[in-house]
Amino acid sequence: MGNLATSLKRRSRGRAMDRYDRLPPELRRWLVGAALPWSPGSALRLWRRLRQDCAGDAEALFRRMDLAEARMLARDAPKIWGRPDQGH
Repeated sequence: MGNLATSLKRRSRGRAMDRYDRLPPELRRWLVGAALPWSPGSALRLWRRLRQDCAGDAEALFRRMDLAEARMLARDAPKIWGRPDQGH
């Protein structure tokens, strides 16, 4: 079923593997190591926006992708595992 606690929006639009196969190879390599279950569409939207912001600097682009994912994880962690002060 997937992780229902993540704040990533779930949308069903066509065949996910076909959309994944059409992603840029660099983005697919990044997704292999991603901590979150990115949809091809949301990963591509972020990739395109950050690629434009980074003006072709691949290292900066990957750092920004990592940072975006880390922010999502930090935002979702309390919903999934609770806050540290809750004594779980």
